[in-house]
Amino acid sequence: MLQNYLKIALRNLLRHKAFSFINIMGLALGMTCSILIMLWVQDELSYNRFHKNGPHLYRIMANLNWGEIQTGANSPQPLADALRKEIPEITHVVQMTEWDLGVLFEANGKINKETKGRFVGPELFQMFSFPLVEGDPKTALTAPDAVVISQSLARKYFGNQPALGQIIHIKDQSNVRVTGVMQDMPKNSSLQFDFVLPLEIFIKKNDWAKTWGNFSFNTFLQLRPDADFAKVDGQIRKYMPQNHPEQKADFFLQPLADMHLYAYKAGKPDGGRIAYVRLFTVVAVFILLIACINFMNLATARSAKRSKEVGIRKVIGAARSLLVGQFMGEALLTALLAVLLSVIGVILLLPVFNQVTGKTIAIDYSSPLFSLSLISIAVITGLVAGSYPALFLSSLEPVKVLKGSIKFGFKSLLLRKGLVVFQFTLSLVLIVGTLVIHRQISFIQNSNLGFDRENVISIGVEGNLDKNIKAFKNEILQTPGIKWVTATSNLPLDINNTSADLQWPGKSEKEASSVSGVFVDYDYFRTMNIPLKEGRSFSYDFASDSSTYIINEAAADIMGLQNPVGQTVSFWNGKGKIIGVTKNFHMQSLHEPIKPLIMLPLPKPRGEGILLVRTEPGKTKEALASLEKAMRTYNPGYPFEYKFLDEVFEQQYRSEITIGTLINCFAGLAIFISCLGLFGLALFTAEQRTKEIGVRKVLGASVFNIVALLSRDFLKLVLLANVLAWPLAWWAMNKWLQNFAFRADLGWWIFALAGVATLGIALITVSFQAVRSAVANPVNSLRSE
Repeated sequence: MLQNYLKIALRNLLRHKAFSFINIMGLALGMTCSILIMLWVQDELSYNRFHKNGPHLYRIMANLNWGEIQTGANSPQPLADALRKEIPEITHVVQMTEWDLGVLFEANGKINKETKGRFVGPELFQMFSFPLVEGDPKTALTAPDAVVISQSLARKYFGNQPALGQIIHIKDQSNVRVTGVMQDMPKNSSLQFDFVLPLEIFIKKNDWAKTWGNFSFNTFLQLRPDADFAKVDGQIRKYMPQNHPEQKADFFLQPLADMHLYAYKAGKPDGGRIAYVRLFTVVAVFILLIACINFMNLATARSAKRSKEVGIRKVIGAARSLLVGQFMGEALLTALLAVLLSVIGVILLLPVFNQVTGKTIAIDYSSPLFSLSLISIAVITGLVAGSYPALFLSSLEPVKVLKGSIKFGFKSLLLRKGLVVFQFTLSLVLIVGTLVIHRQISFIQNSNLGFDRENVISIGVEGNLDKNIKAFKNEILQTPGIKWVTATSNLPLDINNTSADLQWPGKSEKEASSVSGVFVDYDYFRTMNIPLKEGRSFSYDFASDSSTYIINEAAADIMGLQNPVGQTVSFWNGKGKIIGVTKNFHMQSLHEPIKPLIMLPLPKPRGEGILLVRTEPGKTKEALASLEKAMRTYNPGYPFEYKFLDEVFEQQYRSEITIGTLINCFAGLAIFISCLGLFGLALFTAEQRTKEIGVRKVLGASVFNIVALLSRDFLKLVLLANVLAWPLAWWAMNKWLQNFAFRADLGWWIFALAGVATLGIALITVSFQAVRSAVANPVNSLRSE
């Protein structure tokens, strides 16, 4: 029996080659797309789940109530010891600096700049599953001169020699001893570092870090397996209000497994990677459904040619269950062939997919789990795609079939049309999404940030550069291609610190305010082309400017000062006068609103910071050569490393650009597969109306009349899909745009353009079959009459 079914299935596939090709390719494309999406989703969900103690690991999050609730992952340094002493359910606590540490390593005759380091607490390797291939996890970070490096760094500096006990000189700091070698960080870890130093080193050198008011550390803790999470979370939430109410902050626990996926806003989960995981999971399912619908429509379109086969089989005694089994078997065979093609597609497209998404997804094709997954996809797809054709064809009555009086009812016609409407509705949503995302990214790239980011190079201040910065600036300002040079504590696109220290005349003691602060050099404003609304910028002509402030419009608004210039305020440099007010400029991504900002003169020497160099347009190459030469003179031993400010800007929106690229591909694929379904329905209709078309041609109907007749009904379906898709697309994209404080308008023309595009594509698709039917010789269709 099975052998007979297989022969019939293969015979039908080979007999109708074009039909089989469209069927198999439609399913294969849908499967390929869905497999790639699910690989991406699986990778996203795997982040931070490899830790042995994972279910008991948490990150402390903070809600800072400084006029508005701001949620972040920063906490004060004394919190770790306090929680360790007061909450017995906590077994380990690890703190680490929130920023990447970049230092110059010198060992074994090799000197290199290493930029992926952190200061961390001593219990790191006891809590997290970052295995040590050399050293003891319990003592690796207890010595004040310790350093733990990755296997990559160990090979880089010591080759095949044991790294344990080796000495590394950290330029301008001290010698450290390798006390451990850890395996390289897994790609699916949110924590990424190549070396770690004891946090004790940092704390001893920076007294300001020991205060409760400084939120500069990430704190992680591990609970006992029997601990009551709700109880511990409640204790942590109440800790700051009870013990340090002046800080206006409270904490809560976030499971480590959620660290990569979930973002918070005003203390509540809001957006994050999980939104894209959910979105693409739905897209994967829908695209596979679209492919299955195509199979249904195309199989039904050929049903008239197989109706007599069904009738004869029933007359000679075939039960309906056997017919269902036969047609389901054919669907499963088609799905299996499609799966094999999709595997080839995944192999070919995975490198490109990894490049677009910035991932390193790899598939173990020899894994039994992978084989089982493919078989499951084939079976599920075959059952879904083949169910309707199998039930429909097996239900035909043999008497009507063999008499030639078979007619397909209104319900079956309505279902097929409904499936096409569903396909195009989803395709339209994806097309609108593509247009909106492209428009928003274009809006971001062309937005006026309030400063000029073009032709600006940023260089980190390190080593001897800070001591020689004045001479360095004077020299490079004399070289061709360089227009201005300034220094700052933060890039203008990355001012994300917050403080409640600002005091002004008339401020209530109970009034909370959140402002950002940044140190800038005297020529900062002209270098970055930041216009002043009133007052003046910092100047070397005024000795008192070392204790003055410049604010932005947003800061003037929260203070309620009508004439802020000349007013005395208190901030990090103590009491000082406001000498200028700048127009608002963006200091973070366009996801965030413009916040109050206060700017202070950059103290010297500072030992850290960023140089911003504005070059003449078209002279970047000459400017870089001059900068590299000056760096070798004033900061020998350090490599010349730089970034372009506009590249930093683009990096802020890498996620949106990636999502936009993927949506482009998915929308194109969805519309292509939907057109296959429309083609199937057009083919079915043409077969049903063959004699009608012949009669109309004999009576004088033109080819245009026939094409219009056959196309009209399909265009109605696409128009109906537009009506259904527009509200859904508006809701989805309006919700996505809410992630941006500054966004492009959701114009009506976007929906109109998507509608016209789908109508045009549908018309081309239907017209191909309609013209073919219209030019056919009516003698062939009317011969039996």
